[in-house]
Amino acid sequence: MSSGYTGLAAGSLKRQTYYNFRGVDFTDDVVNETRSPDSLNMWKNYKSLGKKIETRPDIELQLQLENTIYGLFFYTINNVDHWIIHSGTSLYDYNPNTKSLTTLKANGMNPFNSTAFIYNNLFFMIDGINYLEYDGSTIKDVEGTIPLTSIGRKPAGGGTQYQDINLISDYRKNSFWSDGTSTEYHLDATGISNTGVQVWINDVLQDSSTYTIDTVNGVITFTTAPVAAIDEDNVVIQFAKPVSGYANKIKKCTIATMFDNRVFFSGNQDYPNAVFWCSYNDPRYISDMNYALEGTDIAKVKSMVAGNNALWVFKEPSQANTTVFYHVPLESYDERLGDTVKTYPSVHSSISTGCAATGINFNDDICFFSDRGMEGITGDITTEQVLAHRSSLVDRKMLNEENYKRMVLAEWEGYLLVIIDDIVYLANSRETVANADHNEYEWFYWKLAKKMRATNVHNNVLYLCSERENVYDDNGYIKYTDGLNFYWYDSENEIVYDTDYEETQISVETLTPIYISGIYTLTNNNENRDLESYWTTKSDDFDYPQMLKTTNKRGFKSDVSGLSVTIEVKTDNNGFETLGTYNNTKGYIVAKLKRKKWNKIQLKFGSNKPFGIYEIVLESYIGSYVKRS
Repeated sequence: MSSGYTGLAAGSLKRQTYYNFRGVDFTDDVVNETRSPDSLNMWKNYKSLGKKIETRPDIELQLQLENTIYGLFFYTINNVDHWIIHSGTSLYDYNPNTKSLTTLKANGMNPFNSTAFIYNNLFFMIDGINYLEYDGSTIKDVEGTIPLTSIGRKPAGGGTQYQDINLISDYRKNSFWSDGTSTEYHLDATGISNTGVQVWINDVLQDSSTYTIDTVNGVITFTTAPVAAIDEDNVVIQFAKPVSGYANKIKKCTIATMFDNRVFFSGNQDYPNAVFWCSYNDPRYISDMNYALEGTDIAKVKSMVAGNNALWVFKEPSQANTTVFYHVPLESYDERLGDTVKTYPSVHSSISTGCAATGINFNDDICFFSDRGMEGITGDITTEQVLAHRSSLVDRKMLNEENYKRMVLAEWEGYLLVIIDDIVYLANSRETVANADHNEYEWFYWKLAKKMRATNVHNNVLYLCSERENVYDDNGYIKYTDGLNFYWYDSENEIVYDTDYEETQISVETLTPIYISGIYTLTNNNENRDLESYWTTKSDDFDYPQMLKTTNKRGFKSDVSGLSVTIEVKTDNNGFETLGTYNNTKGYIVAKLKRKKWNKIQLKFGSNKPFGIYEIVLESYIGSYVKRS
């Protein structure tokens, strides 16, 4: 840290010590001694006590596919954690033990990031087109629970409305109290389907030849009147009443979040401000009454986050200035069901900043990403919520990422990884910095070798799923196929070569490019791995911006470790110059540094091999005043 000395006489020696590194600060070159204005692929690994900054692990390919991977999920089948992979328009089951890849759905998946959850040991997923269920052997559309919509009906009708219509089922049931003489039984709906009718009398399924169906009026006519009821409804009729667009209210959702033993759905482009939820412990039953409209405007719901005893709903910016809503369970007695039920009324908060990307519960901090960066909500549902910024240190770069609004998030090793294509911003939950009246996170900055589209963490392992890319050879030629043979295309000279690199007269327009994508883990900790990383110190004026300085000719010392570490120096507006490369370092090294009459100085430590920095100590003599032109 800076010594903070003032009033030194000319010629006095001043020492700057850089240690206890906290992260990056992209606001300026003149930053705190613990931060770097320019760093790449460095972090604090708290498994090694977090006393140094060091090169991050590298990615390792685990599985190669052909198309962009929009979702990777884990589902235990026979004590094996299978990978459920949404790639392109297909869905796969990969057994990592046997290395077998099974196609669950060859096509029909939405090429959009999907969401999945486990409920009662069954796998469910939603992608904006499909709502699917998988039990480890069979994949199918979710078959909705059939509600009992009317009870105690007389053959002529009436009775009591019981359960609500299920959005994802065309089917309903009515139960009747038979009088023993009536043959016509009027259902609680007209215009029913002519298929799917089933009838039970005293729990015995009846043959379809014993009744006829009037689909227009919704009437079932028995050839012989059912026996009279004794002490409860004894005739149950199941029928289908399709309602156009009902199932798509759920199938077109792209967001699913667990809260209060229910699944909440949103992200439907046709109902952009709507949130739907299932019944207690039943993701197959979504009542047509279980929904809320978040605000009066149709700004899209971008994210739902459970935390602080509420479900938080974040909408995109809108002119209505009501963008953050929350739902808290409200218990009431339902006379129809004769039981206590929960509702989830929508309440808007005092926050008007909109969500531009997505949100997360990061270590009990309810956060979302706005057009200004990462925001956190301070205060719970019983107090006025206040928005506190969390990313001032990296906003300058992060907000300029081309696909900022398409970020994916992962919580891993105490960090929140904000992944935007091949760039990763890491918010550190263990270290924060006070900024005015709130705390913000310390951050690191990485660049990956691939553009990533999806991520997941399983058993403390971070999985990263890439976008598809062309296949290149060592010459930079692109791989193509005609369905039978492979070719290489030199795009610069517009030449197609066969596999022996013999020039052909084939037009590239008649060929199809070969694509690949991959699932990677961030697990390569090989000490000899090739990965560029570096750390620069602040542009340091030694607390004397008005004075020229001269470095101590004895050099400066650094506590570093690594197979190969290159140290560079920069003074004022000059470029970086290499001081030397130090091999097999472990502990303090002394680098010779002779620079005179400079105002600001900056050091850079870097390597293509893993390295770490504990401390840097730099000494300089204070000279004369800077001359002003």
